[in-house]
Amino acid sequence: MNKVQKYIETVLQPKLQGDGGWVEFVSLNENELTLVFRGECSKCLILHRCTDWIEEQIKADLNISIKVKAVRKKPYFQDI
Repeated sequence: MNKVQKYIETVLQPKLQGDGGWVEFVSLNENELTLVFRGECSKCLILHRCTDWIEEQIKADLNISIKVKAVRKKPYFQDI
């Protein structure tokens, strides 16, 4: 597991879960980070603010400049 994936899963994911959302690491290719957003995040009208925040957090904490590519999925409870 790379440090960006670990950071997403251990630091950022719990913060989004507090609001009913869910984020999953998909891939990191060069400077493009692909994340799947589920739950409340999947229907959020201001998801771009969250992706900007994620980019800022990664830059501040890991000193890595990336661009987040957001993929919306239906709420995770419907996947069952």
